[in-house]
Amino acid sequence: MRGYFGIGIEGASKPLNVGTLFRSAHAFGASFAFTVDADFRKERSNITDTSKSGEQMPYYHFPNHDNFFLPTGCRMVGIELTPDAIELPSFKHPSQAAYILGPERGNLSQGMQDKCDFIIKIPMSFCVNVAIAANIVMYDRLISLGRFAPRPVRAGAPTEPKPEGQYGGWISRTREKRKGDPEQFRKAPPPDYSVIDGELDDEDDA
Repeated sequence: MRGYFGIGIEGASKPLNVGTLFRSAHAFGASFAFTVDADFRKERSNITDTSKSGEQMPYYHFPNHDNFFLPTGCRMVGIELTPDAIELPSFKHPSQAAYILGPERGNLSQGMQDKCDFIIKIPMSFCVNVAIAANIVMYDRLISLGRFAPRPVRAGAPTEPKPEGQYGGWISRTREKRKGDPEQFRKAPPPDYSVIDGELDDEDDA
């Protein structure tokens, strides 16, 4: 799957939720994880982060949204239940994205929402745990951008094979050189451009 993604949470206060979120991010192949304005005991997050994600992917902490930044070209995607948010099943995930969720007992701050390129929401009757919401979004990214066999019309296993990977042709800067005919050089060797005192040698030139 091309591209990359990171995921984080703003205003986190429950270390067990953070640990679960980061463990899931590691499992789904996230390139990095982050927190913004977080206040939790990092050592306690290891209770649920049993994969030790911090040793497998970078973790960044930003004190507030004013100091928050992302790699060039990375699109910010907020996950929040707002009236104009895009429903997740209809959302096209950017190939380079960073997803951010709000705190456990609150909403994504307006300052952070203003930084987002997109705001998405999971169509549900009510809110769920922040780590569960993150898992749903990461799974949706996986099935949307990953390469899998198409779902069948009837219930059950796929009836079509997994699509083959598409690769470009072989490119070599020396390809044309290999096509050269050595006999041409034997019959007409290249001239000798030996230079003596800044001028061509008369004997070689003759």
